[in-house]
Amino acid sequence: MNDLLLTPIHEEHLKLKAKMIPFDGFDMPVQYTGIIEEHFAVRKKVGIFDVSHMGEIELRGKDAVAFADFLVPNSIVPMKDGDIKYTQLCYPDGGQVDDIFVYKVKDDFVLLVVNASPNYSIKDFDWICKQKGDFSIDILNKSKEYGEVAVQGPLAAELLTPLVTGSISLTELKRFKFLYAKLLGKDILISHTGYTGEDGFEIFTGSADITDIWNGLLKEGKTIGLQPCGLGARDTTRFEVCYWLYGNDIDETISPLETGQGWTVKFDKEKFIGKEALLKLKEKGISRKLVGLLVPKGGIPRNKMEVRKDGKKVGYVTSGNYCPSLNKVCAMAMIDLPYTEKGTELAIIIRNREARAEVIDMPFLLPVNKR
Repeated sequence: MNDLLLTPIHEEHLKLKAKMIPFDGFDMPVQYTGIIEEHFAVRKKVGIFDVSHMGEIELRGKDAVAFADFLVPNSIVPMKDGDIKYTQLCYPDGGQVDDIFVYKVKDDFVLLVVNASPNYSIKDFDWICKQKGDFSIDILNKSKEYGEVAVQGPLAAELLTPLVTGSISLTELKRFKFLYAKLLGKDILISHTGYTGEDGFEIFTGSADITDIWNGLLKEGKTIGLQPCGLGARDTTRFEVCYWLYGNDIDETISPLETGQGWTVKFDKEKFIGKEALLKLKEKGISRKLVGLLVPKGGIPRNKMEVRKDGKKVGYVTSGNYCPSLNKVCAMAMIDLPYTEKGTELAIIIRNREARAEVIDMPFLLPVNKR
């Protein structure tokens, strides 16, 4: 415990009697009243998550956009102020340093939101700094200066719209867009994004102000059933819609072309880190890919569990969980290409026994924008 970092909201979690666990170097709430209850709060009403452990890296200077475009396979140059794009940081061999969101603030300011610090923000920051070359750019790790909460669920806009004042109403803020505004008297950046598959927003502010926003929103949200939610519900909601989790479904050994992230790789760009390796893989063809599995009985599959076909290893589980919205157990797994067709029967080794599994479509539950 003494070695764990604390988010600015940590004391509030203790007051709410949250169950705390170590997560990516932080002491984080895994649940408050229960994972299933919190899961359905997000699916049916609205939940609030402390995500202040995420990392924020600022690129400032005249080459901010050009440098960001070089760092990632997605296309950053065409972005307008207020746009957000999902993408990756790739190694030269095409493996992933991390998956990130790029916020285009203005021509000389790009914000990178990276996975939970310090594990990834420091790794990402060090990697980015090594790529600076001749770009006219300042690279700033601001993770400790930001606080962040995510408000997710079908009633998120109903809660936040009357409370947020900015250049436009939240009702006009399209998905993957952001704006600077005020909330409960605090300066914020609010984005129409999330990690749950529901409608929702992510709110950034200074670390000194995030606790007031957390408490203020819990007070304002009482009448519509706002619930604090922990990492447990964050994982079940993201898993049902098959959003990738770095360190499980993607890592330094896995290419975006193998995971369904290929839509973010823009080969028509002149240059980006990893382009040559990814182009070779595209021309050669992948030999494995990420698929969904239905597991009717036998337990919950977990990361790295072996997947077999007729006794032969053909892959491994990346993520597995119970899906509360579907009342089913599913898994995401990296599987050799010959065994990835829908309906293929496989087996997962769970507690030294074979559990039957069947290849199914991903996502298991459609995100709200596709339902």
